[in-house]
Amino acid sequence: MTRFRKMILAGIEHDVLDLPGLAGAERLARLPYSLRVLLENLLRHQDEDTVRQADIDALLAAAGGEAKPGDVAFRPARVLMQDFTGVPGMVDLAALRDAFAARGGDARRVNPVIPVDLIVDHSLIVDCAGTPDAMARNVAHEYRRNAERYSFLRWAQTAFGNFRVAPPGGGILHQVNLEHVATVVVSREEAGRRLAYPDTLVGTDSHTTMINALGVLGWGVGGIEAEAAMLGQPLVFRLPEVVGVRLTGRLPVGATATDLVLTLTQRLRALGVVEKFVEFTGPALDGALTLADRATIANMAPEYGSTCGFFPVDRATLDYLAATGRDAAQCALVEEYCRAQGLFRDPAAPEPVFSQLVEFDLGAVQPCVAGPRRPQDRLALADIPASLEAFAKRPLQGWEDGFGDGAVVIAAITSCTNTSNPALMLGAGLLARKAVARGLGVPGWVKASLTPGSRVVARYLEKTGLQESLDALGFHLTGFGCGTCGGNSGPLDDAVAARIRERDLIGCAVLSGNRNFEGRIHPLARAGYLMSPPLVVALALAGRVTLDLTRDPIGTGHDGAPVFLADLWPSAEEIAALMQDAVTPELYRQEYAPLFEADEDWRALAAPTEMRFDWQPGSTYIRRPPYFDALQAGDPPPPSLQGARLLLLLGDSITTDHISPVSAIPPHSPAGGFLAAHQVPPQEFNAYGARRANHEVMMRGTFANIRLRNEMLPGTEGGLTRHQPSGAMLSIFDAAERYRAEGVPLVVVAGREYGTGSSRDWAAKGPRLLGVAAVIAESFERIHRANLVAMGILPLEFTGGATRLTLGLDGSERFDIEALDSQAGPGALLRATLHRADGPPEIVPLRCRLDSAYDARIWRAGGILPYMLRALAAEGDAA
Repeated sequence: MTRFRKMILAGIEHDVLDLPGLAGAERLARLPYSLRVLLENLLRHQDEDTVRQADIDALLAAAGGEAKPGDVAFRPARVLMQDFTGVPGMVDLAALRDAFAARGGDARRVNPVIPVDLIVDHSLIVDCAGTPDAMARNVAHEYRRNAERYSFLRWAQTAFGNFRVAPPGGGILHQVNLEHVATVVVSREEAGRRLAYPDTLVGTDSHTTMINALGVLGWGVGGIEAEAAMLGQPLVFRLPEVVGVRLTGRLPVGATATDLVLTLTQRLRALGVVEKFVEFTGPALDGALTLADRATIANMAPEYGSTCGFFPVDRATLDYLAATGRDAAQCALVEEYCRAQGLFRDPAAPEPVFSQLVEFDLGAVQPCVAGPRRPQDRLALADIPASLEAFAKRPLQGWEDGFGDGAVVIAAITSCTNTSNPALMLGAGLLARKAVARGLGVPGWVKASLTPGSRVVARYLEKTGLQESLDALGFHLTGFGCGTCGGNSGPLDDAVAARIRERDLIGCAVLSGNRNFEGRIHPLARAGYLMSPPLVVALALAGRVTLDLTRDPIGTGHDGAPVFLADLWPSAEEIAALMQDAVTPELYRQEYAPLFEADEDWRALAAPTEMRFDWQPGSTYIRRPPYFDALQAGDPPPPSLQGARLLLLLGDSITTDHISPVSAIPPHSPAGGFLAAHQVPPQEFNAYGARRANHEVMMRGTFANIRLRNEMLPGTEGGLTRHQPSGAMLSIFDAAERYRAEGVPLVVVAGREYGTGSSRDWAAKGPRLLGVAAVIAESFERIHRANLVAMGILPLEFTGGATRLTLGLDGSERFDIEALDSQAGPGALLRATLHRADGPPEIVPLRCRLDSAYDARIWRAGGILPYMLRALAAEGDAA
């Protein structure tokens, strides 16, 4: 059978894989749309090595409702990166070039084989807020702090092909991807012919799933997996189940897309969709939700736990492409290709066959927030005060002097999750306008900020006059980047910080972001609540979360009358009237035209031109990573795990923020001590995220989150552990170094949902460099499990009802795992021998979470980086 056919698409002849012909049109129509995209990818790369007919047959069986085991060797069309993960990723490639050259290879062969875009968006810190010049000052600070990192990126721009960088100030990568970069269908010259195929990607940020709203299949991976994809390696995972979510009805008056996604997050997290695809279907896709609403929903797939949150290509997709300034030829290409390939959702078409189908009525959604410490903890507005009381675990300290527990110390309109939605942003501006008209203001202890994910947002807020009202309440533009959502909220006012510390108060952050893990937003904002942008403005006005927004006034107007939330809430008609004139395709074209162009600040950076990077031994930002230093020729030695000690004993929902924090580096920490010893003043320590290209800093920052609770040290918080058998209480870094000197391997033991949160590869790199050989948990989040394997750390799960609690672990135990070198493989049941300080040994069965033969191959190689180096060397030998 001919696999490709000629098609005229948008007036140009293309070679197109014959998806309906190869799969069968009727069978294709029963597959979920997300699996149709995967099927096209597998068929186009079928080689009977990485992609076998058996795997394709397993995927096709889903059309009949069967669940057959199979692997997916996914090769994305492109890679998307942000700078916190992208800089260390490119540093790894630079080190790989050195290692390959040292083995006699041509360093130029270490180069991306697919397009890679890096958007600099994570380094902006909201140092300054509440003033007209806040953004200019923040950008100046950003360039001063990060000049060395940004110079490295300027080198990478010239040293690597297929690699583009969008300098700071262009927006947040996911919003930029949605509004500008994504093409939905790729038209590309390959091997002398023009091909058309679905736009797919992986991104080095968990919220890459936002692009699923546009019908583009993609998700977040660690930087290590992204590096493998760049170099042409497939990303291999088990064939996922697809959970269909049938959306019906319409959102009630007063409910927003944010309320919808927080409600979905709670429900789907409870259902359990980790390592599954979620695909949206149902009549609500036809007119009840805008594509921007879909983007808000798809963005938070990591929070509800799924690999993706997919919406098929349909009429709304085409309308959005046109509305955001894509040219007519691209819109035509998308429609013609997707209709011909069975990838276009028609409202009259039969619903696909899903592994499971969930009904969700939009009409049941009510205004809500999530908090105070997890995105899935949805709360009705009236329940916010009680949630803080439960969080405090003590009576709340009152407000006799106008400040107390529950004070809103950070109010941030931030994050691509919500700033990509014009209705939400215009709603926030309208609420601000009404509040100013009534004479309301924001209390002085509130640090208000506005960091949208696109320059388009600033333009339409300015065009409508709403920015003036936001400015009046302190929501001045502070920059274009992740800012507070990513933990870069900057310092609080000194007096506010002092009052919180003196009285041990619980400060609160309210933000339109997607993560509110304890300690993430700011160390002194222990409680965090996620909400829509209009609600951020409302709670900034109130100044505290200890009131019932449904009954209590949020302030007193200039006429002395109480002002309630309902008095300020904008109507859908008010929002629509503004949007029609203010949000135009031309606006998107103008603002995105210079995205990848260098501005004056970027051009002023040093730009080395050598093919191999010139490492500076004294640098505290960029150091050549040590992953290849001890790598020997030939196969690695067989892994063993004998006499392993527990480095940490942890509970449930340990996030990648707990493992590798992104926030500011404290002076009195191992990382701070290292920087001080290298003559870096504390005010220039910057954030852990900005230092990720220096392994010495990041090793010392591993498990250094100030809210980490190690059950080996009950009643304490922070990066501490107990060394065994001495019993000495040490920093985790110092304990790991002591174990290293003693030749003792290490394990981490934890509860459920280990590694939830960001796609942070340093949450695997750091433990590996500390000497952690295995993590034993009740369950893992998808991205982090893959990252552990990619760094050569063995993920193991308790089975048979055993947990750290049922075993009564206290951290003094030792573990042996038998026959690890021969038995560790996909789904294998391993026997661990548990040795206590007293008593006989116990056998503990552990499920091996190497989920594919490819996983096992990578783990045995010592991780993906050694594997790729050996693969490059083998290719060179074969040539």
